This record gives sequence, structure tokens and C-alpha cells, in this order.
Amino acid sequence: MIFSGKKTEDATIVELLASSLRRDIAFGTLLPDQKLKIEALRSRYGGSNHSMRETLRILATEGLVEATAQCGFRVTSATEDDLRDIQLVRIEIERIALARAIALGDVAWEGRVIAAHHALQKAEAAVAGAPDDLVALEWDEACRTFAQALIAACDSPRLMDLHRKFFDQSRRFRLAQMREGKLDWAARKARQKSLLDAVLAREESTALTLLQADIEAELKTH
Repeated sequence: MIFSGKKTEDATIVELLASSLRRDIAFGTLLPDQKLKIEALRSRYGGSNHSMRETLRILATEGLVEATAQCGFRVTSATEDDLRDIQLVRIEIERIALARAIALGDVAWEGRVIAAHHALQKAEAAVAGAPDDLVALEWDEACRTFAQALIAACDSPRLMDLHRKFFDQSRRFRLAQMREGKLDWAARKARQKSLLDAVLAREESTALTLLQADIEAELKTH
């Protein structure tokens, strides 16, 4: 049989390791351009040589880690040019996906968007008041859930996969903006409510403009 839905134990371990490394790259525990040595990573996160190498290979395909023939693995850079490029790609991907979702989405999709928006507003209020790591992680996940919910009806798994990849690449920049107090919480709340209203009213042009403004505001370039 060619296809199987069962996950092996190794695959589960790799998923857990990848999740941990994504989080630590996003929060700056693993710094941009930092070399990633297998033994040191195993000591910190667990896993075997094989599972850690597979984890780093996956993160390399996601753009979070770079692999070189001579130097092994390192965390990708986080320059102004990187931020500008990630912002550009996210805007293009998410505008296409949201336009399709508005055209194709049903009432059930609308309900999921409303629920994700409600959860995001609660998370934003919490992180604006007490931005410790746990609250920040919950906020970051709420941001992801809302962004995914908006485009979930686009009927394109590849667009969704591209969104996930570049959203993950943008996490450390958004979290840095939050930690440095550079996010305008009141403006975000108003903009996200207007975005929700435009999506539910199927006002595509307004929704796309607000979506782009939201991405630009949380991934500011200087």
C-alpha cells in the first residue's frame, strides 16, 4: 500500500523538536546566524542524531535554518532586508488567499473567523497588560489562528502552506516589535475589527487594504 495515515514514533519526536526550535528561534533564544551543533541541540532538546538532523532539515525547508556544505546548520539571518522581503511575500500571498476565501467562504467559515477574532482580542488585551513569555506565546498563537482562519476558505492547500511558512518566518520580528513596545494596541484592535467587518460583508477591496495595513504595522521596516 502506497499511502498511510499513521505517524511513526520518530516523526512525532521530530514534530516536537521542530516546534521547540521554532519557538526558541521566534523568541530569540536561538539568535540569528547562531551555529546549531547537533550535540549541543540534543543536550538541550533531546532526541537522537537522526531526529535532530531531520528537524533541522525541516526547519531549513521552512526558511528558519540554513544549511551549508562546510559549516553545518545555523539560524537564518534577521536583517532589515529579510524583514522587508518577508513582509512583501506575506502581503502578496495573503491578499490572494483572502480574496479567494471571501469569494468561496461559507457561513461555517465566517463563524470560525469570528471565533478566531474573539480569541485574538482576548490575547491582545492580555499581552498588552503583562507581556511575559507564556502570555506572549499564547498571543503569537492567536495571531496565527486568526491569520489562518481568514484565508482558510481559499481552497488551496499550497497557498495555506506558503502562508504558514512565511508566517513562521515573520514571528521573531513581530515578537520583537511586541517586546520593544512598538505595537499600537488600540490601532490594532480597531483595524482588526474593521477587517473582520469587511470580510463578513464580503467587501473584498476594503478587506485586502486592511489586511495589508495590518501586516505592514506588525512587520515595520525602517
